[in-house]
Amino acid sequence: MELILLTDRLRLRPTDESDLDLSLEMFTDPDVVEYVCDLMTESEIRNEIPNWTRRGGNGCIGIWCISDRDSGEKYGTVFLLPMPIDEDGTDYSLVVPGRMPEAEIEIGFELKRSAWGKGYATEACKRVLQFAFEETPLNEVVASFYEENIASRNVLEKSGLFDRGRMWCYGEDCPNYRITRNEWMESQQNL
Repeated sequence: MELILLTDRLRLRPTDESDLDLSLEMFTDPDVVEYVCDLMTESEIRNEIPNWTRRGGNGCIGIWCISDRDSGEKYGTVFLLPMPIDEDGTDYSLVVPGRMPEAEIEIGFELKRSAWGKGYATEACKRVLQFAFEETPLNEVVASFYEENIASRNVLEKSGLFDRGRMWCYGEDCPNYRITRNEWMESQQNL
């Protein structure tokens, strides 16, 4: 299974320790973390790197670094991870190398501020959905967002996910966006 994913403009590769610079830029920026988490210190970020570089299901789930295919500039991350239900963040104990978690798998993304508004999040999400439905055993991918975060909703809709009402995740009642393997395959036939 190839874990380096390419698009016309982007290269997605599994995150590693060398992405500390990107994590520091994103998770210490109040605008970037507004809908994601609290601001983090460098020490907190360094402590999370082992979780953020973990892969599960033989590489099927985890976090990819989004970078420019030509220049190598890092823009952010995109992920497939277990959807938190009652917790306010990912339970990384479910991300085990040889096993797919018995949980719904969420797609999500974070971009540094200078990468906003350029279509990178949509391009990366579409490529990860292609990977999910062509290379992994996943039959459905889910997503949610803070209702005030219109940009994230737009990315999910442009990526092909459908509004399915409400669901309980992150310890609260949230928007419920999903796409099944069959829906994704049908959308590819219409291209």
